[in-house]
Amino acid sequence: MSVSAIVLAAGEGTRMRSSRPKPLHLICGRAMVLHVIHALEAVHPERTAVVVGHGAEQVTKKVQQLAPAWANVVFVEQLEQNGTGDAASIGMSALSGDDYDDESTIIVLPGDTPLLRPETLRELVDVHIECGNAATLLTSLMDDPTGYGRVIRKADGQAARIVEHRDAAPDELDVREVCTSIYAFRRDLLGPALRKLTTDNAQGEYYLTDVVSVLGAMGHRIGCVQASEGETQGVNDRWQLALAERELRARTNKFWLLSGVTMLDPRQTFVDVTVNIGRDVTLYPGTILQGTTVVGDGCDIGPDTRLDDCAVGSGAVVEHTVGRDAEIGPDAVVGPYAHLPAGSSVAAGATTGAFYTAPVG
Repeated sequence: MSVSAIVLAAGEGTRMRSSRPKPLHLICGRAMVLHVIHALEAVHPERTAVVVGHGAEQVTKKVQQLAPAWANVVFVEQLEQNGTGDAASIGMSALSGDDYDDESTIIVLPGDTPLLRPETLRELVDVHIECGNAATLLTSLMDDPTGYGRVIRKADGQAARIVEHRDAAPDELDVREVCTSIYAFRRDLLGPALRKLTTDNAQGEYYLTDVVSVLGAMGHRIGCVQASEGETQGVNDRWQLALAERELRARTNKFWLLSGVTMLDPRQTFVDVTVNIGRDVTLYPGTILQGTTVVGDGCDIGPDTRLDDCAVGSGAVVEHTVGRDAEIGPDAVVGPYAHLPAGSSVAAGATTGAFYTAPVG
């Protein structure tokens, strides 16, 4: 069965205290919203509608440039911030097909959950389809659920409703299972449910979470899939951004370690998710590899080396060097304390010596 996706990326993100739109803040070299789009890879959406709002032009331009082709991204703008329910309705307008007799699956997810794994979304969709659910929620158990919507279950384990923190009764505040704002819906049921939403709540907005109680009241089945709190955590401020960066760095470094790369101290090695590294490479402490940097087999990089959008040939040795948009030939020895400006190159087999600045052109 086909799958479409709606990514909600219209929020201003005032707690980031930044002129940069929240979805474009970088984690391991990739904008948050692009991490979310990449997480959809395991479900191969027919179309991905990105709902933009604050900084719409910037977000649209960046996503158009960098989103993977398989995501089939389209954009739609939420001109007024009327809540997540309104944003989802706007997102549906950008999806092809008929909302009334289409039983395909729509995933709705926020653009600020960069740690979400593709396999988790695959499980969400599989459970949703296999159980014949009208909606399936991705939930997490949290030690401190303050601020999150609580998942209130029926006796049979199905979800009855989601209650937002500020609207919750005292006994509901004791519930530790929270809504992550990530859902799978049956398309022909989501549209009618969205049209039944009201703004009768503390925020005066259309809550997407209220779709659960609407569908439940209509007698439809609402399922749940649990994921870890660390994976579903949203990023709302710079502290949470730093925590997400640390977790994704650890995942990235583990991938390369298991792929044949040596890191003397992974905690002091920083590799963007957009970097490509060959086998039998050794990365010394203080190494920072960014952008589209490619490192060939058998290289020694570092210590204290930063390469951004650079190409390093196999067998090269690069230490105490800063390079940007530069090329290092195979078996070259660069540094210590070398500077490789944009457009410069070091020939194959060359040795630069200390305090070298490469000529441009």
